[in-house]
Amino acid sequence: MTRQNRQRTLRLFALHEFIQDYFTKSDWIKIAYLTDSVELIEDHPRLLRSLDFKDDDYEGNSLQVLSRLINESSGNLYELERFVEAKKSMINRPVREVPEFISTVQSIVPDRVITFLPDVFRIPAKPVESNVLSVMMPFERKFSGTYTAIRNVCSRLNIVCKRADDIWDNSILIQDVFDLIFTSKAVITDFTDRNPNVFYETGVAHTLGKLVIPITQSVGDIPFDLRHHRALTYLSNTEGLLTLESDLEKKLAKVFS
Repeated sequence: MTRQNRQRTLRLFALHEFIQDYFTKSDWIKIAYLTDSVELIEDHPRLLRSLDFKDDDYEGNSLQVLSRLINESSGNLYELERFVEAKKSMINRPVREVPEFISTVQSIVPDRVITFLPDVFRIPAKPVESNVLSVMMPFERKFSGTYTAIRNVCSRLNIVCKRADDIWDNSILIQDVFDLIFTSKAVITDFTDRNPNVFYETGVAHTLGKLVIPITQSVGDIPFDLRHHRALTYLSNTEGLLTLESDLEKKLAKVFS
C-alpha cells in the first residue's frame, strides 16, 4: 500500500468512526445528494434499514458504502470530510435555552411541552400564515378537477391555496411538503385511492396540530382510525365537483372566518 493510499484509508476510518456514532438517516440522504450517489445510498439493501433498527451489521454496511463513495471519486472524500466537520460543529455547539414558546396552532403555553427534532426534515423558521390552505393529494391528472374545485372555492373566499408542486424551495420534496403543512392554517387531504403519501402527510399534519379536512371519492379509502373525522365525499364528474365546491365553501368559510 502506497503512503497516499494509506493516508486515504486512515481518513476513511476516521470518518467511519464518527459516522457510525452520529449519522442519522437525514445525514445519509444529504450525503447522497452532495456526492450524486442517491442510487447507491437509497437502494443499498441494508444501510438505512440497519441504521433504523440499530442492527449489528450497520457498522459493516456503512463502511462498505463509504468505501464505494470514495473509490468512485476522490472529491467525495473531501465532501464527506466537510460535511462531518460541519456536523461536529453543530454537535459541539452549546445548547441554548428556548426563549419562548412557539406553536403552529395555539398561543397558550401548555403544562407539558414536548421538544422534537425530526431526522427526515427540519423545522422551518417561518410563521404560520392565517390565510393559507394546503392541499395533500396525489399528483395525478385525474385529480386536476378536484384541485381546480378547491382553488375555485379559495378564490371566492380570498384564501391562498397551495399544493406541494406549486412551490420549489428545497432540493428534497418532503421538506417542501413539511414547510407547507407547517405554515398552513388548515390542510385538505384527499384519501381517494389510499395514496400512501397522503397518509404520511396527514400524520404530519395531525402531529403539528393542524385542522385536517378529509375528502374522498370513497369512504372505504379512509383509514378506520380516522373515520370519526367527517369526510366530504364527492364524485369526480362535473356535478360531483360542483357539490364538492358547495360543501367546501361552507366548511372553509367557518374555518377561515
